[in-house]
Amino acid sequence: MLQVQSAVGLVVLLLIAWGVSEERRIGAWRVALTGIALQLVLAAAMLKVPFIAAAVGAINGLVTALEAATTAGTSLVFGFLGGGPLPFEETQPGASFVLAFRALPVIIVVGALSALLTYWRILPLIVRGFGFVLERSFRLGGAVGLASAANIFIGMVEAPLFVRAYLNRLSRSELFVLMTTGMATIAGTVFVLYSIILSPVMPDAASQLLVASVISAPAAITIALLMVPPDGPPLEGSVEIPREGAGAMEAIVRGTEQGLKVFLSVIATLVVAVALVHLVNAMLGLLPSLGGDPVTLQRIFSWPLTLVAWLMGIPWPEALGAADVLATKVVLNEFVAFLELAALPPEALSPRSRLVLVYAVCGFANFGSLGIMIGGLAAMVPERRGEIVGLGMKSIAAGLLATCVTGCVVGILTPAG
Repeated sequence: MLQVQSAVGLVVLLLIAWGVSEERRIGAWRVALTGIALQLVLAAAMLKVPFIAAAVGAINGLVTALEAATTAGTSLVFGFLGGGPLPFEETQPGASFVLAFRALPVIIVVGALSALLTYWRILPLIVRGFGFVLERSFRLGGAVGLASAANIFIGMVEAPLFVRAYLNRLSRSELFVLMTTGMATIAGTVFVLYSIILSPVMPDAASQLLVASVISAPAAITIALLMVPPDGPPLEGSVEIPREGAGAMEAIVRGTEQGLKVFLSVIATLVVAVALVHLVNAMLGLLPSLGGDPVTLQRIFSWPLTLVAWLMGIPWPEALGAADVLATKVVLNEFVAFLELAALPPEALSPRSRLVLVYAVCGFANFGSLGIMIGGLAAMVPERRGEIVGLGMKSIAAGLLATCVTGCVVGILTPAG
């Protein structure tokens, strides 16, 4: 029954995207069918085909190794704050855990590793392969296909850098596809971090997050093309990823510097986002309470998202709790949402509902990310700043719809119980 509920929800979410389209075309449903078919094939292959699922599952061991390696470095630099031996007797479990010194430094390590894999042409080869599939499936131009595929593995600002020379020639629809795929996926620099956060409640978190980011790309393209249909032929021409740096050591140094920037950006964004939302919630708290609970931004967003959670195949008694996590993802960011999800008691969500929710949260669609995206894209192509800003809020909605469509797809493939 819940699988049927997810299937119905999938259709409803696609209808919503089509309903708010800039130009509702019947022909757009060919794109929708293509995108959902590709999602189902990729998800079934990565989750159900034994040898592929085993290969994807091996990612969990890699994440464990990266976490241990990072702890070795942070314990040397930060001592017990970074995971080293305590100089005193710990009186409360987890009292020595400091987020900035224990979990976040893995971003720097992954940044260096990503740069090294790029220099060795391993990551570009993978991105090129995914880009080819997306180009052929959706009849995208080479620039958009490559950048959309790159969003699966790197950030929403770094991916457009691969096609920077083509940005001013993209159509409005292609630009929106690029923005939406950035909102519906996560960067490799935070992939390991989120895996570590979720591992206590989901042992195979790393492999699930990898599948989520991969299959959300076709969902994002589907939603983007439904909401902003193409108004002309795609931008033709193949794009090659340039090789940067003179050697492996230079790549490591450059990747470390880039990872450090992301590390500091995450810390600053968390501090500011949580502080601003706290201030807004303090003002909303002056309003009369509803149902015995104070009015907050998260609560306002959770009301419509409760129905979205139910449409994804989450039972109604669990939908409100799931909607609270989704609202946190939109109002704050997916990092805080994953922390909130990991802290939920086991009885709050069934294993199936927790899995569906992880896929729905796995994306950058939030207000903080919008600022980062606008700033990055506007710097690369300043002559289209107004157009980028105009598509900004729409890209958050499209990115959220895309990850929720992904949640529906996983719900269809996952039986209850």
